[in-house]
Formats: sequence, structure tokens, C-alpha cells
Amino acid sequence: MKLSNVLITGASRGLGRALAQELGQRGARLVLCAREREPLEAVVRDLREQGIEAHAVTADIADKRAIHPLAAEAAALVGPIDVLVNNASSLGPTPLRSLLDTECEDLERVLQANLVGPFRLTKVVAGSMALRGGGLCVNISSDAAVEAYPTWGAYGVSKAALDHLTRIFAAELGDFGLRFIAIDPGEMNTVMHRDAIPDADPATLADPSDVAKRIVSLLDHARSGSRLVASGAAA
Repeated sequence: MKLSNVLITGASRGLGRALAQELGQRGARLVLCAREREPLEAVVRDLREQGIEAHAVTADIADKRAIHPLAAEAAALVGPIDVLVNNASSLGPTPLRSLLDTECEDLERVLQANLVGPFRLTKVVAGSMALRGGGLCVNISSDAAVEAYPTWGAYGVSKAALDHLTRIFAAELGDFGLRFIAIDPGEMNTVMHRDAIPDADPATLADPSDVAKRIVSLLDHARSGSRLVASGAAA
């Protein structure tokens, strides 16, 4: 798998940061995106101290005005993007609530972050990939996309739609040499998981670094359009 130039959203913590570490150690040049500048720049400094080429771009992918500037700056920093990882996502308001108690505006914001933002960014980046005849887009999904968990409605709906978006892009752009993969990372010891389930025992949750290793191990041979579960892969 070509790892030259990688763009990762939601890269300032959790799985995004772990994927940056893993891919950077394998020689990728990284453009890391998140909404908050200071924690993102701290990640970039840490990676650079390890000899990894990494760049920070502050952007909110839920904001349509941020997408083209993000893609343009990423390409200016490292060259055309070969691998896009749509990792950034939002739970919506916490504590999580039932659909009947979910405000329409809150559902809309979750969909903007978890579905529409990745759609917009993929359109821009995959268009360039298609012109060059190759590329990989990885969408980070969830078991909430396939299981009907009470109070996880907005998030689950967004991830289910993201899974199907992955399949449709794969069907439409496979002839151009592009691959699209959705990956369920499983339950991890992250800030997002603590926000969703404050009482969860961290000892029962996977370390994002271990999950990142499993995800990267899947990328070389995964069939385009497939939905994979990282917990079943060898690190």
C-alpha cells in the first residue's frame, strides 16, 4: 500500500493520534487535522521529535467552508494525498439521549460532522486521486452503525450512513483505482468513550495504539467497499 501522503481528521487524540503514530512510523508524510490548534500542534511536535514528517491544519470538517482550504493546504504541505482517513466524529450532546429527546438541530450537527463532512472532504480528495489513478479512503465506523443501542441514535444513524457511503463510493470509483474501506475500531479507552459511558471500566477497553496497529494491518489487502472490524485482526 502506498503511504506517501496521508491526511487524518480528528488527529489530536485517541485513535486519530494513534493512527498518525503508526502510519508515520511506516514512512508516511502526515497532515493532521483537528478543531483545536494547541493539542494538535502538540501531537505534531511529538511526531517530529521521532523523525516523522507531520503537519497540523486546524479545521472543523462539519463546516463546509473549511473543506476546500483543508484539502488545498494538505496538498501544498506534502503533495497529492494518497490516503484519507475520515476519523473525526461527534457523539452529539452528552449524556446521550433517546431519539425522542434528541433535538433536530443536534441530529443535524452530528450528521454534519460524521457524514456530510467526510462526504465533502472525500469528494475533493478522491477527485484528485481518480485523476492520478489510485488512492485509499478509510472511514472510521462503529458497532453503533449495525447495533440499535438505545440513546446512541444520532451517532448510530450517522455511522450507518457512513458505512453505506463507503460502499457507494467503492462501486462508483473502483474502476479509477480507488479503494474505500469502513472500519469499526471497537470500544477503546478514549475521551469520546468516557463522554458516552462515564462508568465504563478502562481496563475492559482497547488501547487506541493497539487498535491502530490492527487497522493498518488490514489496509493492504482489504477489498474496496468492505466493512471491517479491527478487533478481529492481528496487530
